[in-house]
Amino acid sequence: MQDSPVFDEDGFPALNEEFEVDQPRIERAVREILLAIGENPDREGLVETPQRVARMYAELFQGLRQDPAVYLRKFFTEKYDSMVIVKDIEFHSMCEHHLLPFIGKVHIGYIPKGRVVGLSKLARVVETVSRRPQLQERMTETIADLLMSELEAQGVGVVVEASHACMTLRGVRKPGSYCVTSAMKGTFRSRASTRAEFLNLALQK
Repeated sequence: MQDSPVFDEDGFPALNEEFEVDQPRIERAVREILLAIGENPDREGLVETPQRVARMYAELFQGLRQDPAVYLRKFFTEKYDSMVIVKDIEFHSMCEHHLLPFIGKVHIGYIPKGRVVGLSKLARVVETVSRRPQLQERMTETIADLLMSELEAQGVGVVVEASHACMTLRGVRKPGSYCVTSAMKGTFRSRASTRAEFLNLALQK
């Protein structure tokens, strides 16, 4: 197991499927946090908390070691050239600013140009991208860019709706508030009618 991850030129972790989360290091850090807030990490209710948190982080951040593009590389050649929409893909991610969860739904639409992908693969892309320390804005763009590049689609639209614990549990504490982000690529950006069709179908309840 390597001592630390490798980072790319922008400071983000470089994809490395061989890297293993250093769980003992997380355990030591969690123990220090418990001491820092005035708790006793050796009392019955907390004695196993560092190990539990370490296992949880390994699960929540497993997307750092997975390439979401692989799910889009098995496609089917079809002449279909109308809009495909998968909506209400649920996700859980962790805001990188406070390491608190943000939870919501992703709506994806694309217009194929000879390539269609299994619908479940879109959900797997969302799952992988979300299991990283994230910003909702970056997550939205990442999903859209992946579909455009891997499927060579005519256009892609992605809308993400999420509730952020860093806003509902702390700070201004406004439960019920939602953040909505969107990314429009290709014909979804250049054609207002295409964009409107996608938003109408994706957001209607």
